[in-house]
Parts: sequence; structure tokens; C-alpha cells
Amino acid sequence: MTTPQRSIRCLQCRLRASPRASRRLYHASARLQAELPRPSVAPKISIDIKHIRQNAALYEQNCLERNYKTQSFYPARINTLLEQWHAYQREARGLRERNNRLKLQLAIPTTLRDEDSEDARGLKEMTKEQLINEARELKEKLSAIEDKESVVQSEIDSLAAAIPNLTSEETPRGSEPKVVGYINEHPEPDPSSSDRVWRSHVHIGSELNLLDFAGAATTSGWGWYFLLNEAAQLEQALVQYALSVARRYGWGMVSPPSMVYSHIAAACGFQPRDQNGEQQIYNVQQNSDDAGRKPELSLAGTAEIPLAGMKANTTLEEAELPLKRVGVSRCFRAEAGARGVDTKGLYRVHEFTKVELFAWTSNYGEASTAVFDEIVSIQIEILQSLGLHCRILEMPSTDLGASATRKRDIEAFFPSRRLKDDGWGEVTSVSTCSDYQTRRLATKVDLRTLGGKLAFPYTVNGTALAVPRVLAAILENGWDEQKMEVRIPEVLWPWMNGLEVIKHKERRR
Repeated sequence: MTTPQRSIRCLQCRLRASPRASRRLYHASARLQAELPRPSVAPKISIDIKHIRQNAALYEQNCLERNYKTQSFYPARINTLLEQWHAYQREARGLRERNNRLKLQLAIPTTLRDEDSEDARGLKEMTKEQLINEARELKEKLSAIEDKESVVQSEIDSLAAAIPNLTSEETPRGSEPKVVGYINEHPEPDPSSSDRVWRSHVHIGSELNLLDFAGAATTSGWGWYFLLNEAAQLEQALVQYALSVARRYGWGMVSPPSMVYSHIAAACGFQPRDQNGEQQIYNVQQNSDDAGRKPELSLAGTAEIPLAGMKANTTLEEAELPLKRVGVSRCFRAEAGARGVDTKGLYRVHEFTKVELFAWTSNYGEASTAVFDEIVSIQIEILQSLGLHCRILEMPSTDLGASATRKRDIEAFFPSRRLKDDGWGEVTSVSTCSDYQTRRLATKVDLRTLGGKLAFPYTVNGTALAVPRVLAAILENGWDEQKMEVRIPEVLWPWMNGLEVIKHKERRR
């Protein structure tokens, strides 16, 4: 059903090879992006190019701090292109002035009779045929200049759109995250003195007939899975529990689509390939008759994308904010299986269920920070009640995606990952994106308190619960080697028909 990006790759990955390659491909990239079919309802991108031009050094440094080396050349390139655009403007202005004089001479031959300028005398000496011929030549020259202006403007727009968001002062610079807190006690603080037997969720899933990776590999390929019996029931219990917590905090429920236009995914900061060149998202193959004519579609890597797109080309009322939504969706990631030990079992897969939180807030920092902190509170409550030991991290600049200005992750302890990162593995994330997404999606807010001024709201998104990883952590941390069973967290019992443990049984069909 799906294939990787076919022939047109994003500006970011086409220009990542080197600065020299970047300069060669500027025009080609802008042209290719312009050729991508977009529906009539596609949002008009509105980047603050003036701010980039006036703060080129700031944006360059920001790109370097995020390890967006190729994009660090874009601010200076934009200023160079702008000078070129102004040169074209001046040249076109001179031609238009000459053309206007020709039109006057052709329309009213006597209008220039009394003028004594060199230009006027030259016009009076020309025949009507000569005037018409020169007017035709001027029109062709103007058309050529306007085409060049359009190419330059498209290039400026493409480069500006590819520059990542500015980084928050809360974000540590570099590559090391900052630990800001812990959830629950460590189940094995001193491994050397512990005799507890730990198992991976892959072993437990096989022992209790909960997971089927072999059947999924035959059905769909490597990186997919079947959840069986109590594991399938546990997935639904986790979703319902996460929704119940989010709704108690006042988040409205949405059931979003799993397929989006590719330009919507790009507007949210999700490119076909990441900074390392790995395939990120799946593009949907069009019928041969439709390819090149219909807008490209992608499978959503997270519900953040369709939730953000839900308000594209929309003006929100100030009184609606913060507008908070929680959605359950299937998520599709093409890069699963490319990172060694991370790829075993459920930790990194191609498709999974996730409960996502997404909000639009007023366009000032305090409002978005309040929602950011609320999402962290929801995440902590869920993970704490599930009995998982976690650490809370303020993520560094090199870990931020294009849209995020700040990001905080929560990592749970996975016994099977003790030899990698001391057992830590990410289970939730929360990001604030300022107006990066709304500027690209034409989402505005009517600020009645400021006389009806239109502005771009801020967006905040976070994971309430990513099912496979949390399910894996529950299996591993709840495993009892002596009884060969897994303890189910008490908060999930209402959705497990009162089942408190998953016991060893004879293999079921």
C-alpha cells in the first residue's frame, strides 16, 4: 500500500550533503517544491522572513546548536537572494517607466511634444511601428525579469520554511539532557546485591503467549507485531486509562484520520527523512494515472499532525484558547529497525497506538508554558500510577525537531535495556512549538482584547501514552519469575475485567 518517497525529496535532505551541493541545488529545490501538486485548500505559509533577515547571525547559531548544519547557511543565503531580488526590482522599474512613456506616445502623440528631455526627443523621432516594436521588446524583458523574481522569491520562501524554530532559553545547549526529576523508586537500585531475575518483554510475551513477531513478519514484514490475548486487552486498557486522565484535566476527545496530505506533515516539522537521512514517514503510492496530478499523501507518524491540520486555514477566537484536544490514533514510522538493539521487540516498531495531547494557546510564553506543564503533570500521573520508575529530562538542543523550541522527555526503566543507557528508554515526550506550525498551517487567532488584531497562536503537543513501549515496560517490571506471571497495575483493572495478573497457561490457538 505504501512506498517511500519516490522522486522528489524534501529541501532539507536534498541539500544536506555539503554547502557546495546546497548552493547548486537551491534553484532546483525551489522549483521541485513548487511543482508538488497542492489542493486549493492548502494553507498559505507565512514565515516571518523579515525577522530571519534582520537576525541572520542568531538563526545561523541556532541551526548550529541544533546540528542543522546545512540550514545554517540559509539565513545568509536569504539576504543574498534578497539583494538580487531588489536588483531585479530596480531593473524592472526602469523598464516599466520607459514602457509607460511609449504607451503615452502611442496613445496621444502630442503629449510629449513640448518636453525637451533627451528621452522625449527620442520618442518623437520614432515611427509608430518602431514604438510598437520597442514596447513588445520591453514586455518580453519585463516578463523574463518577473520570472527571475518569482524564482528568487520561491527560493527565499523555501529556505525560510526549512529553517528550524528558535530554541528556548530553557533548553540545554549541546547533546546532554538535564535530569529534572524522577518518578517512583528504582526497582533495583543496587543490581549487584539483587537476586531478582529480569526478563525482556520478548521472552515474557513468548512465555505467556502475548506477542507474535514471527506471524507479523510473514504478514507485514520485520518491525510489525501481533498483540495476543491479554496483551491486546491491555492495549485497550492503557488507551482508556490515558483518555480518562486527560478528560479529567479538561481535554476534548478527537478521533483523527491516519492519513494526511504530505504538505500538512511537512508544515508540522515532519520531513520524509530525518537529519541522519533515515526515512521517517511513509508516502502513499498513487495510481499511475493520478501520480503527479493529485496531492501527495502520507501516513501520519503521530496524531499531532492531523490534530494540527484540523485548524489549518482557520481563525480561532481568543476566548477559545487554550483549545485542548486528546486523540487516539495508529502511528506509522518508517525508520523503525535502523538502530540496532533498540529494534528488538516492541521498543521501536513501524506501527503503534498512541494517545496524543495537542493544544493551541495564546501567542505568549506564559500561556504555552502553562499547557506544557499541564501535559507533564498528566504524563507523571499516568506513569506514576502504572508503577513505572522513570526519570524526567529537559532535552538538549541537538535533540529538538524542527518545530520544537523546547522539549521534555520521560524515560522509563526497562530491565532488558540495562546494558544500554542503564535501562532507560523514552516513553513520553512534550514539546512547545511557539508559532512554527501555525504560520505554516495558516492557523490564526482573533485577539479581541487587542481590537481584533490577528496573530498566530502557539502550539503544544505531548504523548499521553505510547502503548507498545509502556506495555513492554509493564511486562518487564511486573514479571514474577517464581510464579511465571505478570502483575497488572491496579488502575487498569477496571478495563481488564478485574484481571489482576497474567498467568502462565497452555498455549492457546
